[in-house]
Amino acid sequence: MTSEHSSGKSGDGPAPRGHGRTWLPVIASLAAIAVGAVATLTVSRSGGGAAEEIERKHVANTAVVERRTLRETITSPGSLSYGASGRLVAGRAGTITRLPREGGKVKPGGVLHSIDNQPVVLLRGRLPAWRSFESGMSNGPDVRQLERNLKTLGHFAGRPDAHFDWYTKVAILRWQDAIGMKETGSIKHGQILFAPREVRVAETVVHLGDQVAAGTAVAKLSGLTKIVTAELKAANRAVAKVRGKVTVNLPGGKATTGTVSKVGAPRQREDGSDKKIIVPVDITLDRPAAAGSLQEVSVSIDFPTASRKDVLTVPVAALIALPDGGYGVEVVRDAVTTQAVAVKTGLFAGGSVEVTGNGLDAGQKVVVPTL
Repeated sequence: MTSEHSSGKSGDGPAPRGHGRTWLPVIASLAAIAVGAVATLTVSRSGGGAAEEIERKHVANTAVVERRTLRETITSPGSLSYGASGRLVAGRAGTITRLPREGGKVKPGGVLHSIDNQPVVLLRGRLPAWRSFESGMSNGPDVRQLERNLKTLGHFAGRPDAHFDWYTKVAILRWQDAIGMKETGSIKHGQILFAPREVRVAETVVHLGDQVAAGTAVAKLSGLTKIVTAELKAANRAVAKVRGKVTVNLPGGKATTGTVSKVGAPRQREDGSDKKIIVPVDITLDRPAAAGSLQEVSVSIDFPTASRKDVLTVPVAALIALPDGGYGVEVVRDAVTTQAVAVKTGLFAGGSVEVTGNGLDAGQKVVVPTL
């Protein structure tokens, strides 16, 4: 490789000896500054005589050529919360003497709240409690549901069935003794609440000492795990598919992955004076712990629309326009040498672009111009 340097105008004679000693150090210093500030072109010849242009300059800002999966996305606003589940209501009239902790969970067998100092207990079941449990009551699936709970809690010795009998009464007495309830052998309507699983108390809506009537809301319940709810524009509905993977961008610059669990029907939402048609989408976090203590916060969700697997990528800002047309990148060969490599572009996504080109490999560095 040879370097071509200009030494001044042809015909200039040598400088006088005395003056040369005075200016030589100054000229050398200026030349050094020029090399650092201005690019100098070096041309090397291959065996066939073709010229390969390599530019020598100070390389300040670079990025690494990466081989990865590139995804094009549509971003939608959303929220992170536990989601709404329902209300906890008082089953009978009286004075509130105990309330659950907001943000706490109550498992089957646990106390939800107390009225007149008598606990209201959560039991497992899908059939709501709609009557009292006592001797002489008619058979029903609610009796079997109660006996199954009492057996799980260790109080029922028989085989659960639909008939309230002596075994049922004894089990109730044992259960009432265990939780500190007045031992009657019967359960009044409103003293137990059936739910399919444990519940989470999102917010209490009454205070200790409040007088409540049967059916009065005591607390708001939520789901047990955090979910993300997105609001897609109706035109983008096709990008949301159940079991599809998305990226959830959390406050503070963190991101995690999620899976679409439900795509709702389009509905109208009023935004000030505007009315918009949106599609609600529920997303389950793949790693709930990634959200930490965050709840009731705004997030954004990236829905993939296209992807390319195992491709070379560079920042879009690294692309340069070539004199003969098309795009290229400046590959860094050493600290002061770059080489322009022609590339073909593919998918653009997230500030990166898919590229292919001869002499381009993962791990190389390319110049990213600074503005």
